[in-house]
Amino acid sequence: MRREPPLDAQGFAEIVPVSRETLAQLEAYAALLTRWSARINLVGRDTIPDLWRRHILDSAQLRAFVPERARSMIDLGSGAGFPGLVLAILGIPGVELLEADSRKCVFLREAVRITEAEAMIRPCRIEAVPPHPVDVVTARACAPLDRLLGLAEPFLAPDSECLFLKGERVEEELTLARKGWTMAASRSQSRSDPRGVVLRLQQVAREPRHG
Repeated sequence: MRREPPLDAQGFAEIVPVSRETLAQLEAYAALLTRWSARINLVGRDTIPDLWRRHILDSAQLRAFVPERARSMIDLGSGAGFPGLVLAILGIPGVELLEADSRKCVFLREAVRITEAEAMIRPCRIEAVPPHPVDVVTARACAPLDRLLGLAEPFLAPDSECLFLKGERVEEELTLARKGWTMAASRSQSRSDPRGVVLRLQQVAREPRHG
């Protein structure tokens, strides 16, 4: 498979049109991530040379799937802020970033400060967050789908949507998850990785136990 050259900020802006101010915020975030990655493990070191494609575009592509009515979003296992912080920079309101790793939370606080993104950081395990419904739940590389739905459940209302960035095993994960959950699922090919999938789930509910 032919490898594409690394994406830069201008290349990103051609794929995802953003204002000059928003692009400057994303550039500041990318520069901070690159600097901090020399000291702590925020993302895979081999992904840094193509940061704009592997992380920023990968996260930003979800914006197109967020319903216009959405006023709250929770990002499970935010790590270095993907996809939640990128979506907050792009103007998605009410973003909560859930991350248990204290060093990553220190990074997230600095990233929120320098980008002036509207995002709340919750420095704890997902299971420790008080249940509250949100419009959208996001996650990337957090857990297999059946477990991910269990983590998302305290934040789901009947009209909530889940936007999960998944890889080549998405069909296998869906088959397994459907043993315990009902959902309406749609898949879109990732704009950052031909092997990746944007998985959109609606009407997620736990299968009633019989017996």
